[in-house]
Amino acid sequence: MIIKAIPTNIITGFLGVGKTSLIKQLLATKPAGETWAVLVNEFGEVGIDAGLLNSAENGIQIREVSGGCMCCAAGVPTQVAINQLIAKAKPDRLLIEPTGLGHPNEIIKVLSAAHYQNVISLRSTLCLVDARKIHDPRYREHANFIQQLQVADVIIATKSDLYDAENTKLLYELQTYLSHIERADIPVVSHTNQQSLPRALLDYLNQPRRVSLNTSGPTGVNPKLGNLAITTPSLLRTGGSHLSELGLFADGVMETSLAFDKRGMVRKQNRGEGCFSCGWVFEPTLEFDFEKLIAFIQRQSQSSNMGQALLRLKAVMITSDGIAGFNWIDHELSVLELDDTLDSRLEIITVNDVDWDEIEQQLMACFNSRLFN
Repeated sequence: MIIKAIPTNIITGFLGVGKTSLIKQLLATKPAGETWAVLVNEFGEVGIDAGLLNSAENGIQIREVSGGCMCCAAGVPTQVAINQLIAKAKPDRLLIEPTGLGHPNEIIKVLSAAHYQNVISLRSTLCLVDARKIHDPRYREHANFIQQLQVADVIIATKSDLYDAENTKLLYELQTYLSHIERADIPVVSHTNQQSLPRALLDYLNQPRRVSLNTSGPTGVNPKLGNLAITTPSLLRTGGSHLSELGLFADGVMETSLAFDKRGMVRKQNRGEGCFSCGWVFEPTLEFDFEKLIAFIQRQSQSSNMGQALLRLKAVMITSDGIAGFNWIDHELSVLELDDTLDSRLEIITVNDVDWDEIEQQLMACFNSRLFN
């Protein structure tokens, strides 16, 4: 039984800004004896981030909602995932990571519904920003990027160790941009993945949410801010009468079983928000050559097939050298060693459609212990 409302933070930010890395750092601060739960939403159809979090520690529960942004998943699927995660973990804190292509205002609206009033206590929403992107119109003019900043209670300027001599200038320009979108009042905390979390950031984590949303329905669009008006999902307009259907405290977690083909793989695709994704899942008995995977990833950013289309690539793979996590963004590849995984998964996100069949053939060529037919 839930005795008090669960402190809940939303961790938002555009693709590749470091949300998963920050969550790993936050989980490391978990007080002994507490249970923390993490809900991750991914744009792609195969979940990767839970594997990259790689938490084998007791007291941490992770659940994914894949296949689109939270604005699409914020109805029954997301509520069911939240409800079942709460029922299973009975957490002392809940962290929610919407996809970098999503609208966090939608999940905030869901969590603010009357039937969550005594269950969820919304605390500060954190928005991660790489200040180097402020000059890139693909970011600063993207409605989702603007909305992520608009709903935030605190901005975290990530990867600031890479700003070099431009550090002060870039942070100033970030503040100027925030003023332009009428968020001059928002605090900005500079942080890198290599340093421990600033005390100020941990303090913000526990503060109640300050920013309020316009939830009165469509009232026009401010060209600076995008459309922040939110229409309540029909299920919630009933005043919570369908909570029994959601099973707020139901036991068990509904998982979609994977139908592997004769090669031992599943391929899933998605499109939306001006982007395309393709993901592959491989049976755990299949092993990949580590060096071939590195070459495959490098080839994707250089091939004529991809051109400038590649936006993000991430994977958790069973390799000849052990289990590895791969994360490619902005021509930078990071690789980390993982302890365990249920299967191998790789997801590619692009800004336009590409020849996925050709890419699949290249990926299959990385297989280590038997040839695909």
